[in-house]
Amino acid sequence: MKKGFSLPLWVTVAAKSAVKKLIGLPFEDYELIKIPEENNPKKIKVHSAGLIQGETHALGVSFVDSGLDLDITQNLEIWTIVCFEKTYKKSKKSLDLINIIPGYGVGIDQKTSKICISNFAKEVLVENLLDMIPDGYKLNLEIVLPNGKFLAERTSNQSFGIVEGLSIIGTSAETFSSASPDQLKNAKVQLEKIASSEYCETVIFVIGENGLHLAKSCNIEFPIIKVGNWIGPLLVDAALKKIKRVILFGYHGKLIKLAGGIFHTHNHLADARIEILVYLAVKEELPIEIIKKLSLKNTVEDALLLLESFSLSSANKLWNSLADSVENRSVEYLKRYIKTDMKVAAVIFDKQRKIRWSGNNGKNYISLFKGF
Repeated sequence: MKKGFSLPLWVTVAAKSAVKKLIGLPFEDYELIKIPEENNPKKIKVHSAGLIQGETHALGVSFVDSGLDLDITQNLEIWTIVCFEKTYKKSKKSLDLINIIPGYGVGIDQKTSKICISNFAKEVLVENLLDMIPDGYKLNLEIVLPNGKFLAERTSNQSFGIVEGLSIIGTSAETFSSASPDQLKNAKVQLEKIASSEYCETVIFVIGENGLHLAKSCNIEFPIIKVGNWIGPLLVDAALKKIKRVILFGYHGKLIKLAGGIFHTHNHLADARIEILVYLAVKEELPIEIIKKLSLKNTVEDALLLLESFSLSSANKLWNSLADSVENRSVEYLKRYIKTDMKVAAVIFDKQRKIRWSGNNGKNYISLFKGF
């Protein structure tokens, strides 16, 4: 299986090469990138680096090789522009010495205007750049993705409150397709480690990077696993490993598939989201004219907006019912393969990353995600 490295590592390799140029070291066509809590650095190719702006700044350039054919960032060009700035403030926080600036094509949070970057990406940058910053200085690091704004239009980033470009929210060094066996294997390894903990009874499953980023920002004590689209097999694996509770935390456009009995959620395998929503609307006895309009919608988000314009209370009732169905169908799925009393809870957020609905079991946990 072809593998590559995640976006944070390609940003870091360009930045490291630029900083080395800034402190007078010769250019090399690869860098060794250290990964937090790992012993073996990754050897990663860098395209170029050079001094600019009267030799006060340096530019490093890399091209992403994620190893994934369908990855939107594959072959993405990355520029990192670095310079040192005198600082008179002393801080115990390593990240205070690296000022990460979102340049053109880099996603920012629509509400805060802050760069959309994962903690893992920050940790990799600190691990590899901190020791090269001279005493009494901080490093200004501007990240530019020349094609980032164009590519972001082909993602759902804006719907999740990320604007101006692509986010840098990778959470691991190596890349895994959400539908590949590697993703399943990686998730099982994480689950094995969690299950071996004597005190761990509850695990959170998320599907994509946006869900993972949102879940981690909620500061919940339960361990979180990115399961990709392999929800069904990993529910069974969790039950086999005697996990007592799994919380399915996800975007409505993905978890709705579970309400229809679809437990590998990749779009290439099955969709039927609108059909599932129509079925649930019939069960909730919504007016037939609303159900007909639902059936004509192209996206789950459009269907949600239609329902809310008809009746906010009816929309919320339908979506909570959908979360109940996710929990119930998950238990039915488990019973096909194993005898277990493992509980499944569903907590669902919308395209604006607003946590909104839960099933009967999920009601016990939704307040944790909302932070109260």
